[in-house]
Amino acid sequence: MVKRIKWFERQFDFQYPIGVFPSILERVRGTPARLEELVHSFPGSVLTVRINASWSIQEHVGHLFDLEELRFSRLEDYDANAQTLRPADLKNQKTVDANHNAKPIGQLLAMFRASRFEFVQRLESMDDAQVARSAIHPRLKKSMRVIDMAFFVAEHDDHHMASMTEIAQRLKRQ
Repeated sequence: MVKRIKWFERQFDFQYPIGVFPSILERVRGTPARLEELVHSFPGSVLTVRINASWSIQEHVGHLFDLEELRFSRLEDYDANAQTLRPADLKNQKTVDANHNAKPIGQLLAMFRASRFEFVQRLESMDDAQVARSAIHPRLKKSMRVIDMAFFVAEHDDHHMASMTEIAQRLKRQ
């Protein structure tokens, strides 16, 4: 299997025309369904297993939900014409403290689905000028438009879903 690049080592070149936004939005909208299908394809016994102190599948699901708050906050930054988007907690303390393994997986998936639905509705309500608004991403140190943030969200979702698949495959081989 091809070794994935770590998330914080990823580089992004945001050069999409605004007309690509509807396609990117479909990726963002589709994550809850793809996530549910992925999680339900795994035996329940592997959902909370941690390998070498890394997150479990269930903790990855919880992490995706935990970051939804940041997504909404960054939309507020765009609305306020902020020069720089608010930073993410790079230590992911919210996820570390949340004890997602103690929660029912159905609850985590439902919370993510509901939050993502609201996020997509907010993005859908934007016109071309709003989708083109930009601010500096604090970690990447580059300009990020709303369309770019949506792409970034979709890539982050897929990164964690790939992590979940890797965990399940490793546990299957053990």
